[in-house]
Amino acid sequence: MHRRLPTALALTMAWFCAGLVSAAPPDALRAGAGMQTVGRFEIDRTEVTLGAFREFARATGFVSQAERDGGGSTFEGGWVRRTGWTWQSPFGRPGSDREPAVHLRFDEAQAFCRWAGKRLPTDAEWMEAAYTERRPNPPAGFVTGRRYPFPTGESPAGANCAEGCGMTPTVLADPRQVTSRGRGHAEVGSTPAGVNGLYEMAANVWEWTDDGGPGSERPTRGGSWWYGPAQMHREHLQSKPRDTAVVYIGFRCARSLP
Repeated sequence: MHRRLPTALALTMAWFCAGLVSAAPPDALRAGAGMQTVGRFEIDRTEVTLGAFREFARATGFVSQAERDGGGSTFEGGWVRRTGWTWQSPFGRPGSDREPAVHLRFDEAQAFCRWAGKRLPTDAEWMEAAYTERRPNPPAGFVTGRRYPFPTGESPAGANCAEGCGMTPTVLADPRQVTSRGRGHAEVGSTPAGVNGLYEMAANVWEWTDDGGPGSERPTRGGSWWYGPAQMHREHLQSKPRDTAVVYIGFRCARSLP
């Protein structure tokens, strides 16, 4: 099911990642608005939104591979193409600006982050931000230096997962009409802030990370609305081919501090 990037798209990704796109990101993205410091790096407090990704697409003329293919995919006992499901219309109808940007391949997510003056977080950075509290004065329920089993803290409660986390309102009025499993994603910032004050590091959508390794696989972290708490746990490791574009994988960006 997974195909190599067409040469034209691969070159386009290389141009984006090399910083050769002339259109500049909005000032808020360039300034790192909405980022949380975690040690020697900072990371977005929320998953990249559909609205933010739209700014990138308008500025650069970007078209995703899922759009070119007619839609992204879901796993229904095998990968199934969902016609019209793209980052602009995650479930086949136009999404709101506050929904997470999904149906995007690893290199497409990296292209957005580079355009915004950032990058995808390394796998180690994502893990530290998700599970180890680094704020000097965190609110009640979190302790500086403590490593938690879930990005939500000691339990998965409050995350938007398939079951066992509570009932976060999602963007789907009638999930059974759209998906065979789960209830769909929620708008970013819909669940309580977790470790390091970050939102939706647990569930909602998987997030691409960059382990810098060879080969076509890249890690996805945090679980998603398609799964329960087990995939949110710090011991769970999952990876996917970097050309995967599905409804339950999104991303957030990071950058190094001096």
